[in-house]
Amino acid sequence: MRNRTIIKIIPVVSAFIFSNISAQRGVPPKDVTTITHSTNYAQHLDFLPEMVNLLKVPDGWKVSIAASGLGKPRMLYYTPNGNLYITRRDTGDVLLLKDPNGDGKFEEVKTVASDFKGVHGITMKDGRLYLCNNNELRRYKVNQDGTLGDKEMLFKDMPSAGQHPNRTMDFGPDGKLYISIGSLCNDCKESDREAATLVQVDPITWKRTIFASGLRNTIGFGWSPVNGELWGVDNGGDAKGDDWPPEELNNIKEGKNYGFPFAYAKKEVDISREDPAGNSKEKWVETTEPSVMEFQAHMAPIGFQFFPAGSPFSGDALVNWHGSWNRSKSVGFKVQKIKFSNGQPVAAEDFLTGFLQGKTRFGRPAGLAITPTGTVFISDDANGVLYSIKQK
Repeated sequence: MRNRTIIKIIPVVSAFIFSNISAQRGVPPKDVTTITHSTNYAQHLDFLPEMVNLLKVPDGWKVSIAASGLGKPRMLYYTPNGNLYITRRDTGDVLLLKDPNGDGKFEEVKTVASDFKGVHGITMKDGRLYLCNNNELRRYKVNQDGTLGDKEMLFKDMPSAGQHPNRTMDFGPDGKLYISIGSLCNDCKESDREAATLVQVDPITWKRTIFASGLRNTIGFGWSPVNGELWGVDNGGDAKGDDWPPEELNNIKEGKNYGFPFAYAKKEVDISREDPAGNSKEKWVETTEPSVMEFQAHMAPIGFQFFPAGSPFSGDALVNWHGSWNRSKSVGFKVQKIKFSNGQPVAAEDFLTGFLQGKTRFGRPAGLAITPTGTVFISDDANGVLYSIKQK
């Protein structure tokens, strides 16, 4: 399905006659901006086992089906004893997958948490499993068999969902919990300070503080095993054309602002935006951080994780591109490896491709987990398949 709309953003000077209103809302852009907005959904194909043969991975690696029939699996968490937890946002539950005979396929599937509407983010620390949706953070004691004990509500006052309700989280090397809170709309100036940020949570008091801001929707983030630095992949805005703004990789540092909603990438100002109150976009952007690497617009990054120390590709990272809907020609629907050298990203190359077949697709990579030995698990939330990628 494809639609194309041409949008003209025209300055409305008359609406800002009174200086007090201008100070409150900012000054609209002076120039007319013309945008071609495309809506194009790649046609869905139901999965058949032989479709795995359409998938391509690097030489020396093999992709196989680790589990199927999982509904709409999203985020993954792999435990040291080989269990895999999967959140399912649409059904509001969490699955536990086990591979008792060690053959690389998960024969046992059990629901271990339910009645958690929109559950998405997942992590574990000190024998407790942490889960979150758009508003709530809960934790559960993990029993010896991997099932969960009673829930404990830690807080339930994160900003309401809006356009980006899919929170993700993880504990950092400092022992603090980090949660990504996406923007409540496409590109408006947020009314809630925690929207479009990465927040840091004290695991003793559960008090939240804003760690970094200006991040539109950084669902995937993680720490480099080489130097401990925090990196995240941010989703660019919609309805601004086929090729802008790009998706971006950021080196996320405490107290820094990464430009949203007035700029993207390497401080590229969004000329369609109004000026912030009491300032110009150009001046405001001067104090923000540029991205380190950019990618094709609308590929929609979700899962992001570094290969752990001692594994193949140690220090490199994988990113899942969920796939476009807002581009005249479909892009994404694949997994790429971001190569790092001396702790800095230097290139991106395809790692798992083939889901997109012309104008059709049979998979949308979502969650990502990498084991200590380098085996990669990818969830597909379009056809309910869990893929395993390992060296031959």
